[in-house]
Amino acid sequence: MTGELGYALPPAIRRIATNFRMIGWVSLWTQVVVGVISSLLFFVNALEPNTSISNASADLFQALGVLFIFVSAFWGFRYVRLGRRLRTSNPDLRPKPKDAAQAVRLGILISMLGMLLTIIGAEAMVAALWLRALRQVATFGGISQDSSAFINAADIAVVFSVINTMFAHFIGLTASLWLQYVVERQ
Repeated sequence: MTGELGYALPPAIRRIATNFRMIGWVSLWTQVVVGVISSLLFFVNALEPNTSISNASADLFQALGVLFIFVSAFWGFRYVRLGRRLRTSNPDLRPKPKDAAQAVRLGILISMLGMLLTIIGAEAMVAALWLRALRQVATFGGISQDSSAFINAADIAVVFSVINTMFAHFIGLTASLWLQYVVERQ
């Protein structure tokens, strides 16, 4: 596939372009799959009336975290396009190393901001779940008669959605950090 074009490129540029394309595709598809699962869990649980562990601020931060998954997945596709442009034989059309480094830095920032928003939402959700768990046990060790105080599967699904969102941001951050390592190693 590289043919004559691949041999005209310096080996460092070929290595960087290959890493951008490969890591970009892995980052894109992994984040899309995990992001779709996370967003489905989030939206199904937002419609579930029996989940009272979340509040408006926690839902807002979680929704922003899910949105940033897809921004980060788009950034993975941008890495793929950047890798393709790096493989061009015309040096005038090839992006400069500082452009690649800037794209990677922005990818790191996107993933870190998404992870921060998700962690803030997770803190609020887990705190509400913890308070709900405390209500399950009555003051003197008896079982509460209030069935709305019990933790159910929908509550755990909300936590699962938050963990999936953090995992997707971790994937994006890891991909960007690896590409930063590859660019700086040049």
